[in-house]
Amino acid sequence: MRLLFFIIAMGLSITACNPEVSQRQSPAFDELLSVEIENAMESTSAVAMAIAVIRDGQVTHVSAHGIRDTSDNPLETETIMYAASITKAAFAYMVLQLVDEGLVDLDTPISEYLPEPLPSYTGEEIEDLYSSWSDLEGDDRWGNLTLRILLTHSPGFANFAFLEPDRRLRFHFEPGEQYSYSGVGFILAQFVLEYGLELDVRQEMQMRVFDHLGMPNSDMMWRDDFAENNAYGWDQTGQAYYHDDRSKTRAAGSLDSTIADIAQLAAGLVRGEGLSEPAREEFTGRHLPITVRTQFPTLQDELPADEQIEGFFAGLGVVVFDGPQGPGFMKGGHNEMTGNTMVCLIETQDCVVILANDVRAEAAFPALVEYVLGETGAPWSWEYGNMEFWQRNSQ
Repeated sequence: MRLLFFIIAMGLSITACNPEVSQRQSPAFDELLSVEIENAMESTSAVAMAIAVIRDGQVTHVSAHGIRDTSDNPLETETIMYAASITKAAFAYMVLQLVDEGLVDLDTPISEYLPEPLPSYTGEEIEDLYSSWSDLEGDDRWGNLTLRILLTHSPGFANFAFLEPDRRLRFHFEPGEQYSYSGVGFILAQFVLEYGLELDVRQEMQMRVFDHLGMPNSDMMWRDDFAENNAYGWDQTGQAYYHDDRSKTRAAGSLDSTIADIAQLAAGLVRGEGLSEPAREEFTGRHLPITVRTQFPTLQDELPADEQIEGFFAGLGVVVFDGPQGPGFMKGGHNEMTGNTMVCLIETQDCVVILANDVRAEAAFPALVEYVLGETGAPWSWEYGNMEFWQRNSQ
């Protein structure tokens, strides 16, 4: 909770001199923003941060600040950074393209796509790539799962099976009943596409997302050319670590990218680029109210109605919230060495994306987003409310 108090304190210090709307859109704003970022890095002890701004659905600012490695090489807008769970928003966007083409339906049970019952898929390769689906043997509720349920974090699973006391996957509530963050749900959605429709998710993401939106330095798996300009990561203690070279495509969070590329992703998402109107509405639809106090730990009891965040829902791969400037959506990404956020306002098509290869930078995110966009109503207390658990278990 100490980080949450720090977030509040930083918010007060920055919003006291928050620029007017006209200033946020002036040519001098880039310089003002750079000063704020440098101040935020100093206040949090973060060694680096990259930021992008989208106005009216178009990228208007991209910058990188600080260092990318232990040799003090500068972080650049083309430096490879770990996108973490922002991957989930990109994956949901790809799935909606499949929906538009009639290849999948959000509400068709996954049992209709898989040639064999889900628990019958076993073997080292499947367990290494995904999870032990055989853990669900004898529980027919897997047949009630749909892509909508999986993409709204409501399958009833823990975040990952390895977080269970016995490391076995199980249902904790009826599928679709409530929101509870689940990365393994997204991995199951990937499994359905690959084993049910025989699609290569890495190739589909390349064609439908990265190539389509102009993201040349993005991939769901590590590429050798990434090593030339690659960001290390710094944890809460200031310890540096080499970037994890991910060798598996994982819809829950294997995307490597750059701030320049993720800026194009955010712009495409807020525009609904290439999606039909119904698909755009599904992406930021109010599919399920979010009724728990914080994102982590998962599997929390629901709050009493009068304590729940009003106007707060699960979209597909994002969360959707009501604010003083109308509805918005957001998606974070985090591991021990990474802190990312993407916040977008739907009506104005304005966004802020921040990628940090130093997890300490997260404490500055709420105030920086407000500095750029004004008050959005983004649910920061839910996002970062239990940071100690987040640091141990999320990705």
